[in-house]
Amino acid sequence: MRATIIHGPGDIRVEERDYPSVIRATDAVVKVTASCVCGSDLWPYRGVGKAGAPKAIGHEFVGVIEAVGDDVTKLVVGDFVIAPFVDSCGACPQCVNGVTVACDHLTSWGSTDENGDYVEGGQGEAVRVPQAEGTLRKVEGVTEPDAELTASLLTLSDVMSTGHHAAVTARVGPGRTVVVVGDGAVGLCGVLAAKRLGATRIIAMSRHEDRQALAREFGATDIVAERGDDGVARIRELLGGVLADSVLECVGTKESMDQALRSTRPGGSLGFVGVPAGGPEIPIRYLFANNISVGGGMAPAHTYIPELLEDVLAGRIHPGKVFDVVMPLDEAAEAYRAMDERRAIKVLLRP
Repeated sequence: MRATIIHGPGDIRVEERDYPSVIRATDAVVKVTASCVCGSDLWPYRGVGKAGAPKAIGHEFVGVIEAVGDDVTKLVVGDFVIAPFVDSCGACPQCVNGVTVACDHLTSWGSTDENGDYVEGGQGEAVRVPQAEGTLRKVEGVTEPDAELTASLLTLSDVMSTGHHAAVTARVGPGRTVVVVGDGAVGLCGVLAAKRLGATRIIAMSRHEDRQALAREFGATDIVAERGDDGVARIRELLGGVLADSVLECVGTKESMDQALRSTRPGGSLGFVGVPAGGPEIPIRYLFANNISVGGGMAPAHTYIPELLEDVLAGRIHPGKVFDVVMPLDEAAEAYRAMDERRAIKVLLRP
């Protein structure tokens, strides 16, 4: 089968790999019908972090179950499923408490499971899913979603769940004012999540017209293009002399965290979900002096999917609009270039 392999910074190739099969009784094999490139995939693509051996890449996919192990009884061949961005057991204390991203038996796509067996990346034609019942979410009543629905279902594997996590941990709710730092797919989904949770004033920080337009469609009431002190001053002006009740940090750099903190009012809350990649730090003294609450981290997508899925299937939210480019899997290298060069918000890949 074809699979996307990263060989090093800027070096993405689609290569032939063995088709996966069931190895253990708790496995399932999913035929991928759609996957995508994530903003966090760009960090290794840009050479951030240690360079390693060539490896499969991609952690967001949806598809149809082709085979299951003998112990898999809640999923059957033919089920359409969403795969969260990590594989989890569903039974350890962390999973039971809903923090599936801290599972005692956590496995990442494009790596090896705890038994040392290879697990495919999401940007390919098929994936063996260990711990299938603890990981996959079945989409009831859906077997062949159209392109629009497929795109929205795919966002639940990561970016919509992550934007929702930022909003939840920033205590977004009815009557709250919100600032979203970051206009990538996660930030835009954060805008949508804030609107869904009842925020009345949502400020999206963006300098790109296409992203500004989508932010407004998703519920942003205001756009701020300024950054640093000017950005803080503009937010204060828009909010009548105060800063935001809730701020969503959706980038992961030192600069974005600083912007987010300085946009939060004393007594407010900040939810951070940007993968730390530029040395972001939390100044404890600043939090202490301003009584700012900080939460966030990796989103437990498996936990959030059911409530978000209900709204997607009912047509109340359409997060799939963050996909502004669709490419065949064979053009994965170009998909990475398009996102790296900000010619695309998010690229959906079709096998």
